[in-house]
Amino acid sequence: MKKFIIAALALTLHLSGQEVKTAEQVFKNITELKGIPADQLMPTMQFISTSLGVQCDTCHVAGKFEADDKRPKKTAREMIAMTMAINKNAFHGQTQVTCYSCHRGSERPVAIPPVLETDAPVKPEPRSAAPGTPPTADSIIEKYVTAVGGADAIKKVTSRVASGAIIVSGKESPIDVITKAPNKRITISHSSGADSYTAFDGTIGWMGSAGRPAREMAPADAAGSALDAEFYLPLRMKEIFTQLRPGRPDKIGDVPVLTLTGTRQGLPPVRFFFDANSGLLLRMVRYTENPLGRMPVQIDYADYRDVDGVKTPFRWTLSRPNGRFTIQLTDVKANVAVDDSKFAKPAAAASEQRP
Repeated sequence: MKKFIIAALALTLHLSGQEVKTAEQVFKNITELKGIPADQLMPTMQFISTSLGVQCDTCHVAGKFEADDKRPKKTAREMIAMTMAINKNAFHGQTQVTCYSCHRGSERPVAIPPVLETDAPVKPEPRSAAPGTPPTADSIIEKYVTAVGGADAIKKVTSRVASGAIIVSGKESPIDVITKAPNKRITISHSSGADSYTAFDGTIGWMGSAGRPAREMAPADAAGSALDAEFYLPLRMKEIFTQLRPGRPDKIGDVPVLTLTGTRQGLPPVRFFFDANSGLLLRMVRYTENPLGRMPVQIDYADYRDVDGVKTPFRWTLSRPNGRFTIQLTDVKANVAVDDSKFAKPAAAASEQRP
């Protein structure tokens, strides 16, 4: 995994003409994570924090992150070395064992099985009856396209301009979501008098806010943003993914769903969950890679409404291990003229550019 991330990012930056900087070139006192891309260090720290249910100050001294004053930091380094060795020696370099494998959100992993606390017999989980003819990937996608409105209706729409609210921890702020075929998207959140932007311009992902220079997303985040920006996703799934494999029927709450797993060269798999009755997409789970494992990003789609003949989700919730938010749209207009410059990353001011 570590070597794969380094090689993939090195190739990406080589093609774009940018210099590859490793963690030890940007940060101080890096030992076990030497050689990884610098922009992968913080996602890796977040993965550890989430896996153990701790904060940065468990291992680090505030204001002196390079200091080795705390014993947990040494332990963390030993655990990183251990999991990497296990994956290398036992799983042919594939990341099968991570911090979360043992810790499961607790600082101290549980090593002793719990005792039985009741005399009632343990009941196995009931299994769904196997369907007579398992659905194929083609049949699931075909039903999805039909549910949305059909290929002809989908192709007639080339842009959408939407407005609504983003809800974070119960607090709402106005938001605009602008999308354009084939793969451009920008969300503009209006809060505290300062707008913030998250965008994919068809090639790169970027983020920024009023009064601060925009920054380009790391490759792992940009890959997720690119998928979110796919305007004709129902029609392009078989182009985007080199393989689509149907999984076992499942449920989201009480709703039966059909599942598909899509794979692409050099990227983590993506799981799709479709309403078994309507055919509409209810959930997508994608992942961002870091040298120690994968962080899931789950998007749940709801409140589908007809917009110019195409069923469009007016509500979606994005959930990560360390946070979540919901976007609720109130107005969506199709085929609004939108210039490509709307999605472009703003150029840095002359005073912000390095000589």
